[in-house]
Amino acid sequence: MRYRLQAYLFVFIAFMLGCNEYIIVGVLPDIATEYQMSLAPLGLLVTVFAIIYALCTPLVTAFTGRFKRHQVLLLLTSIFLLGNTWTALATDFTSLLLSRILTASVSGAIISLVLVMANYIAPREKRASLVSWVFAGFSLASIIGIPLGTLISTTFSWHDSFWMISGITVLALALLFWLVPRDTPQHKSKLKHQFTLLKEPQIILGVLFVICVCAADYTIYTYIRPLFTNEMGFDNTWLNWLLFGMGIFFIIGNKFGGYLAENGGLLRLRSVYITMTCLSFLLGPLLGLKWLAACIIALLCVTFASYGSSTQLLFLDIAEKNYPQSLDLASSLNSIFANIGISLGSLTAAQTVQYASLDKVGYVSGIYGLLATALVFYLSQHQKNKA
Repeated sequence: MRYRLQAYLFVFIAFMLGCNEYIIVGVLPDIATEYQMSLAPLGLLVTVFAIIYALCTPLVTAFTGRFKRHQVLLLLTSIFLLGNTWTALATDFTSLLLSRILTASVSGAIISLVLVMANYIAPREKRASLVSWVFAGFSLASIIGIPLGTLISTTFSWHDSFWMISGITVLALALLFWLVPRDTPQHKSKLKHQFTLLKEPQIILGVLFVICVCAADYTIYTYIRPLFTNEMGFDNTWLNWLLFGMGIFFIIGNKFGGYLAENGGLLRLRSVYITMTCLSFLLGPLLGLKWLAACIIALLCVTFASYGSSTQLLFLDIAEKNYPQSLDLASSLNSIFANIGISLGSLTAAQTVQYASLDKVGYVSGIYGLLATALVFYLSQHQKNKA
């Protein structure tokens, strides 16, 4: 019974983090109106968040590895609450950017700790399923958090959307005090020894693959609201339903990814990312056919979310066998390099919108898809040869 409650809590924490990271996409137009800025520079809020997330996560994870995991998780979640509340109170762009930097600096380490704890509390045969559900917590943020946050933002204020997240975080903290595992085994080592994991060829290929998938995702996702309204022609009545639908398909992708991780893993991902690449290239010319374009985005959501369980288990298995001192770092690699990909994708999207046009983002996403496909073929062959 306690395992189930802990599993639900870990999914809830992922939901909390996802709301904080993703709601900004839904409320960017309202922030632009309040601060009298254009959308292009506000895309930096997504880019900078992702860069700080990627830079701070390995450092915070490695530095705190000498302390009890449950104590670190409670401390980092408290800092997250402080940062998100600062966002809710922000009255200018500088204050908003600094608050996002603070929350980004701890978000990756929080999900890293959650994933390594999930790895210990779950029976081995259920690891892939639990990991996929934790990743699905981020998709739940898309289904519930982003539409709700967008609705609150358009009805009241974007500030209130972040007050909602602060309320969620207070509840998560209370549940952590009650349920967080306090006895997960740890291997203490010097900071430099923890990073030896990054010399492993499969790790390098794996993180490059994650970067390319997430860059493909956020090249489209950063400006998803104007894509739906300005390019496809949907009115605001449809917007929340479309965002809700995207979240549903992200969850389908997470669970599909969990199934693939248990049944072939990386070998089965090859066809998924061939499909993603083809769909990305098709999006641009088909934007005028709004329902067909919406179906393409739905299928893209499935492909974008399918990698997580396979790569997470790959990283954890390599660490358990060869680098036990780096297990916490291994658990954070998906988050770290996903955010490098997010940063790259959002920056690329902003440049595409500024120098070309919004309807070209699908083509750029397709280029990242080609790279991701090549990497997953090479990675799966490398794994097959080692087996």
